[in-house]
Amino acid sequence: MRFFSIKPISYLNGEVELPGDKSIAHRAIIISAISQGPSLIINFPANKDCLHTIKAFKKLGVRINLLKADNCHSTYTVKVFGKGLCGLKKPNSNIYVGDSGTTLRLILGVLAGQDFEVVLTAGSSLSQRPMLRVTLPLRLMGAQIKARSKVQKSDTLTPEEYPPIIIKGARLKPITYKIPVASAQVKSAILLAGLYAKGKTTVIEPIRTRDHTERMLKLFKADIKVKKNIIVIRGKKQLISPEVLYIPGDISSASFFIVSAIIVPNSQILIRNVGLNPSRLGIIRVLRRMGGKIELSGSNFQVPVYNSDAPSLEVGEPIGDILVKSSTLRGTIVKDREIPSLIDELPILMVAACYASGKTVFEGVGELRVKETDRIRSMLENLKKMGADIRLIRKREKESIVIRGVKRLKGASVKSFADHRTAMSLVVAGLNAEGKTRIDDISCISKSFPDFIRILKKIIS
Repeated sequence: MRFFSIKPISYLNGEVELPGDKSIAHRAIIISAISQGPSLIINFPANKDCLHTIKAFKKLGVRINLLKADNCHSTYTVKVFGKGLCGLKKPNSNIYVGDSGTTLRLILGVLAGQDFEVVLTAGSSLSQRPMLRVTLPLRLMGAQIKARSKVQKSDTLTPEEYPPIIIKGARLKPITYKIPVASAQVKSAILLAGLYAKGKTTVIEPIRTRDHTERMLKLFKADIKVKKNIIVIRGKKQLISPEVLYIPGDISSASFFIVSAIIVPNSQILIRNVGLNPSRLGIIRVLRRMGGKIELSGSNFQVPVYNSDAPSLEVGEPIGDILVKSSTLRGTIVKDREIPSLIDELPILMVAACYASGKTVFEGVGELRVKETDRIRSMLENLKKMGADIRLIRKREKESIVIRGVKRLKGASVKSFADHRTAMSLVVAGLNAEGKTRIDDISCISKSFPDFIRILKKIIS
């Protein structure tokens, strides 16, 4: 275990460009692998989770080349030689997905339509995350799935399922499925399985979640229609590669720099070429409501040219720049319906709320308990150590977090809980805390953003 120390800084200033969006990168590999023709993916992030997706599809017989490493911000150019919908092969051994929930849940949708059996294993953290929300609808479509089962400690004593998972594909049937808990991963798994079902598969979301899967399937010429929170996909149509894809910078990674610039006085930073998908801008909307000085631009942005002979690059996503200045924040109420659009950004938003005048309430945050760690516990415990006025309120089955702003946090010895977003949030909290902040271990950051500290140091003054 290696401790990491942070001292308060004077201000942040400069420009940064971030590795590609993790959510989009997973989907780019998966959909390219089951499409016809090669796909060149530019600005692919070199984090552990996305590399697990590449390894998984290599084991399924897909040729994937990492063509170029960009030492400036840990990205690759990746070439995927698509095998078509039915070109995957039975792997020689189990597929290990590490602690990447996106890899596991989305690959289940693809494997549900194959004609062979696969054993999927996971790391210690992911092995404790619930999977019934995915395995249930895939079973309804015809897939045969076995998983580790454990009864939950609740009044209903409902059994939950966890990795390892054994899945045997089948001739799938289309379903209409209303997702009980808003989840882009669950939605995506069903839509990917729907590619293999004859007829129309319909997914109904209780609240709209990030739509990267729908956008990318459209880019690959899938027969998919979206109307508000209802998505319909017609299966048995081959996907066609757009040849070259560019992955915009990750808004979730950007969120740590945005909050840093807001809470550290006299700061101003410009974050270039970030994905501005409306379904991912929850953190921007909340911070602006709190008084954050954030400007979005770049409607005329031109995607960088890979080389003069390459076909035109496809993005399929809104993209632009984010200008952030230090700001005086005020408290707000973040409603249940907003949570799905900023679930990954809640830890860093809690840090921002500590510096806001008045009270900030985050309603319905229960899903934070089933992330890489229990993020409700990790953030409450750590921020309390740093002097935050933060508490958890339980009302029936609903959990909310209430934070009353303080003038300034205090440096303390804190723990990452081996969670990348907790660790990065604590680094940001330490930038403007009184005294030194000491984090027990930040190696977990490599799960999503291995270059975080290096990029942060570039704009620290």
